[in-house]
Amino acid sequence: MLNTPQPSFAMKTKKVNLRREYRQQENERVLGSANLETRFPAMKSLTVHLTHYDHTGTRKSGEIKYTVNLANAKSMFRFNCANHECVGGDFDLSEALAKAVSAHLKTVTGEMRCQGWRSRATMHTMRCEDLLRFELAIGY
Repeated sequence: MLNTPQPSFAMKTKKVNLRREYRQQENERVLGSANLETRFPAMKSLTVHLTHYDHTGTRKSGEIKYTVNLANAKSMFRFNCANHECVGGDFDLSEALAKAVSAHLKTVTGEMRCQGWRSRATMHTMRCEDLLRFELAIGY
């Protein structure tokens, strides 16, 4: 009689990806918000200029400038952190935009630090603190 190995049916435990879960929750919140055109009917155009920097604020890690489609963009106005290992961070510009529109400002500039965790290994010990500098140009 031959001794053949028996197949192993050990169950693998699925590794939890906290970053992916957080992003999925945030995306659901974004999708559930009204579009910009509905939320801010006085706003006729919006141009966004974002510049991402590392946590030191000296090394640029990305830049984007675009004109927002108000009919499709959501009023939960958030952007992902450029740190690919960041967990639970990102940048929410919803309040900055709402304040600017209510004050009828044409340009808003500012910066934010990511309040997520630098990586899964440093959760609860080291904040991400990547920097986002932004400019919102609003037309009425």
